[in-house]
Amino acid sequence: MKPSRSSTNAGIHGCTATRGRAALRTGVLVLLPVVVLLTSACEPLDPPPQMLRGLPESALTYLEPHRSRAFQLEAGIVYRSIQSGSHPWTIHLLEIDPGVCEVGFKVVRADDDAARQAVSALSRKAGPGVVAAINGDFYTDEDVPVGLEASDGHVRGWATRPVFAWRPGDGPRVGIAVREGDSIRVGDWVLSADRPDREAELVSGFPALLEAGRWVGDLEQADRPGFASMRQPRTAVGWDPRGDRIWWVVVDGRRSGSSEGMTLPELAHLFQSLGVTEAFNLDGGGSSAMAIRGRTVSRPSDFFGERPVVNALVVRHHPSLCAEPDGNEAP
Repeated sequence: MKPSRSSTNAGIHGCTATRGRAALRTGVLVLLPVVVLLTSACEPLDPPPQMLRGLPESALTYLEPHRSRAFQLEAGIVYRSIQSGSHPWTIHLLEIDPGVCEVGFKVVRADDDAARQAVSALSRKAGPGVVAAINGDFYTDEDVPVGLEASDGHVRGWATRPVFAWRPGDGPRVGIAVREGDSIRVGDWVLSADRPDREAELVSGFPALLEAGRWVGDLEQADRPGFASMRQPRTAVGWDPRGDRIWWVVVDGRRSGSSEGMTLPELAHLFQSLGVTEAFNLDGGGSSAMAIRGRTVSRPSDFFGERPVVNALVVRHHPSLCAEPDGNEAP
C-alpha cells in the first residue's frame, strides 16, 4: 500500500467566514455542508471563526485578512478564500496534504477536437473523485503547452522548465525539469521519450519563484517588467516539504478596488509566508482559474468568464489511489 496518512478520521466539511485578522484567535466554528460552496456565498460572521488558524502566523501577517471563507473539502484538502484588508488582493488557496493516500494529482489536456477548454470543463473529465482544478501551462497559438506536459503516458514538450510532478507512491516534486538528450530529469526521476512512464503526471510553468526558500534571480523583473512587476491575475504552485503540504494559489486580478492581482515578488512573498520552499508560476491573466467539483470559485478576469486553456492540474480524492502502484517505474 502507498505509505500515507489515513483519512479514516477525516475532518468535517465546513464553511466559515471572517472579518478582520485580530479576532482569528477567538470565535465559533460554524459547520455547514460543503455543498454550500457551490450554491451560496458565506456571510461574514460575528464573532469570527477559527479555521484560518491553519495558516501560518506569517501568512496572516502578510495577508491581513479582512474577509475569508474556508472549507475542508476532503481529508487532506482545504480551500480558503481570503480578501486582504490592506492590499488589493482576493486570493484562493488550496492546501493539500499529499500524504493522505486517497489524494492524487492528474494533468488533464484539452480534447484534440477542442484544443482549448475551460478549467471547470477539464476538471469534470479527470476521472472519479475530482475535488479541485487550476489552469496549467502557458500555450502557443498552435494550442501546444510551452513547457513539459505528461499524463497517462503521453508527453508533450521537452523544454527545461519549472514543473510540478507526481506519481502514485513517489511524489510530489516541484523543481526544474532539465532536458538531457531524449530524456527529461526531474530531481531523481528520469522520463524517457521512448519509454514513457504511464503513471507520471507533470505540468510546467514559468518562471520559478522559489528554490530552497529563496527567490530565483530577480523573478524576471529586469527582463520582463510588465509581466513580473505589474499586478496581474496569477496561478501558481508551491511545495513545503518540511510540512508536507502542496499549496495552490489563484489570485483574482484586474478588478479595481477589490483585487488587482499580484506582482511576481508579491506572489513569492506569499509562498514564503506559507512556509513554501519550492514554487513556480503557471499561466495567468485571463487564464487564471480555480474550480471546485467542476464549478469555478475564482473570478476570471475576462469579461466572458473562464478562458479556455490547453491543460489543467487536478487534485483527486478516491480510494483507488491507495492501491499498490503497478511497478511501472521510470528508467
